[in-house]
Formats: sequence, C-alpha cells, structure tokens
Amino acid sequence: MDQLSDKLLLDTYYAAVEYKLDTEFIHMILAEMERRGMKLSDQKHTA
Repeated sequence: MDQLSDKLLLDTYYAAVEYKLDTEFIHMILAEMERRGMKLSDQKHTA
C-alpha cells in the first residue's frame, strides 16, 4: 500500500465500503491511513 497516494488510498477505502468488501481488507486500509496520520473526518470525498 506504500505505493498508493493518499487520495487513491482514500478513494479505495470509500469504494471498499460502498461495495461492502471484506471487513479485514477495510481494516487494512484504515490501518494504513492511521499509519500515515490520515483521518476520515479530515478528508472530503469527491466523486
């Protein structure tokens, strides 16, 4: 996941939630976001 930009990581998170992908995968995304110091409340998702 290190190769994903912050924006792509965030887009991946929203897509994973939208398509109800495996919760373990979503937790991996969230863990990476936390490692990078990203917070969902700080981000705006634009389609």
